Amino acid sequence: MKKLLGILALGLFLSTNSTMANEEVKFDIVDKNEIYEIRKYSERLVAQAINNKDNGTFRKLFNYIAGDNNASKKIEMTTPVTQIEKNNVFFMQFYLPSKFNKKTTPIPTNSDVKITLMKEGYFAAIRYSGRSSDKNFIKYSKILREALLEDKILINGFAIKATYNPPWTLPPFRRNEVMFNIKRDS
Repeated sequence: MKKLLGILALGLFLSTNSTMANEEVKFDIVDKNEIYEIRKYSERLVAQAINNKDNGTFRKLFNYIAGDNNASKKIEMTTPVTQIEKNNVFFMQFYLPSKFNKKTTPIPTNSDVKITLMKEGYFAAIRYSGRSSDKNFIKYSKILREALLEDKILINGFAIKATYNPPWTLPPFRRNEVMFNIKRDS
């Protein structure tokens, strides 16, 4: 029993410290209810690569922030890491720290990694703990989609998977989200 409590305490320590050490993409909450919140995000830069589900995508992006770029510059990890579908192609994205802009962002040396600008917009988000498995993602995507449809909120595009914690974080302490870009009058 003591060993189990020690493991849980270590998991809590690691998950809390690793999340707090990372810059999180900034947003303003413009509306909130018991199921989801509506956020407004500003424009932001991301490093992205096609996600072919073989775990190589994460490695390519990680190598970019670890110095595999034209400046051999290490870039701090930010949260969340997102997975998104665009035109029937799946991408994994690392958001760049806010100190970077189009001129100061190091250029990836791996041609599979691209720097792109995410446009500002409104997003509905639902938060859940546990594993960021496809099963959980689909479950919470359906919950969020149904709630938005019930509230007559127009969804633009596919669900976005957002994960905030490293893989060693114990599932009960993980922060995961499903987000949809939505149409909203300013």
